[in-house]
Amino acid sequence: MSARPGRTRRGPGRGVARLLADFGHDLPATPNPHRDRHEPRLFRHAPRRGARHTGSGWVAATAPVTAWRMTSDQAPVLWPFIGAPGLPPTGAQIGIDHLSGGSFYADPLGWVLRDDIPVTNPNIFAFGKPGRGKSATVKAFVLRMMDFGYRALIVGDPKDEYEKLCHALRVAPIAIGHGLPARINPLAFGPLGHGWDQLAPAAAQSRAAIVFARWLTLIRGLVGSQRIGEQRVPFGPSDEVVVKTALAELTGYAHAHTKLTEVTIPQLWHALDEPTNDLVTACRYPTRQQFLDATRLLRDALGQLTTGALAGLFDDHTTIDLDWRAPIQSLSLSRLEPLGDEAVGIALTCLNSWGRAMRETAGPGDLRIVVRDESWKQLRLGPEAVKSFDADLRLSRRDGDVQFAIAHKPSDLLSAGDTGSQAVAIAKDLLHLADIKVLHGQDAAVAAELEALLGLGPIARDLVTGWAMHGKGRALWSVGEQAYQVQTVLHPAELDLTFTNDAITSAT
Repeated sequence: MSARPGRTRRGPGRGVARLLADFGHDLPATPNPHRDRHEPRLFRHAPRRGARHTGSGWVAATAPVTAWRMTSDQAPVLWPFIGAPGLPPTGAQIGIDHLSGGSFYADPLGWVLRDDIPVTNPNIFAFGKPGRGKSATVKAFVLRMMDFGYRALIVGDPKDEYEKLCHALRVAPIAIGHGLPARINPLAFGPLGHGWDQLAPAAAQSRAAIVFARWLTLIRGLVGSQRIGEQRVPFGPSDEVVVKTALAELTGYAHAHTKLTEVTIPQLWHALDEPTNDLVTACRYPTRQQFLDATRLLRDALGQLTTGALAGLFDDHTTIDLDWRAPIQSLSLSRLEPLGDEAVGIALTCLNSWGRAMRETAGPGDLRIVVRDESWKQLRLGPEAVKSFDADLRLSRRDGDVQFAIAHKPSDLLSAGDTGSQAVAIAKDLLHLADIKVLHGQDAAVAAELEALLGLGPIARDLVTGWAMHGKGRALWSVGEQAYQVQTVLHPAELDLTFTNDAITSAT
């Protein structure tokens, strides 16, 4: 290729230093300063696809990236994430916390005393489908808490599920039923009746207020358990005045006796059915007939309790003497099962009042776990029975007891009355009196009520209806606002004590 005409091709030019050198003039050389050697870099920039030379892993295209969404309990499957246990290792060791991989400990009263755990009362509600391990978890908790000084009181065992545990601890359970010698007076004074004659007037009045309040709560629940067709027998302010006045007359408190007389339900009924003139006047009725007319429903309800299905069980003075120093005491109601759920519910109401009386003067350090099995049967007796149950839960913090109520599902509480009724409203509030809830496996049909009544989110709900259904003893422990995925672990020696399917295995 030839150059354009009229132009000469130029070679590379000479610099100033070379030009002067041709004429014998050398420029001084520029000094080269010493440079410190830098440490080699630990990291060097590399393009996204790698360095472009052999052996450097360069690829022609980027690898596809997929997005995954998972919960914190699923993440450890792919990444070794370990959550620290959220509760201190105090109390009964229940089993394995699947979220942390460590042990799970239950300490209701200890949790109440700690400010960093959102628990303000030690009460426990346990829900679960039959066969999911509720009873085994309760028995394991009761048995293991005995190592920390706790004793257990089973206030009504409808199915004799705690009989093996009692015998293992060398305690004979008390059986209540027709033809048996055991009698329990729900109107017993309990420990508050001791030393009454030695009390100052102010102390006697304070103690009387506690006793009469407990009696009124019981009578209100028993009367309200009776029906007139589909309606419950009402128990109004006038009925309360009549009952309180009659009890004060019968015990001698109205006459300032220093030693009070124990009263039974038949004696109370007879005092109202055959009222004295003093009782009629004290209740502000003009005539005896007006008194009888106004108290007809009250007297008939009390008479039914005296002569009805439970006659001979709770209508006489107490004939049993429990050893409160024993590790466990159980009151068996299995003989009452043929009488129906309502009779069992009334019996539970009487036993709860009696058990509350026995604990009214518990000394410091006398810690007790009060197990209330089949509690839904008592709640079905109407609003007054629900109020009685409510009173027991509210007093647990004062008495230092752990109230452990057991039911099948949360909606059992709603069976206390019609939708929107007072009984249902109070029953819903019972859930707020138990900051600890143990949720065993439930069918998917119960998922909606788990969210509506307990406020569980979708993850916790799916654990109860999914993961907990795939193994016995699995439960979601809700401690305040925190949830723990727990698998109860039983010692081989506990397996036989907690087994509840003896009737099924003997029939096969």
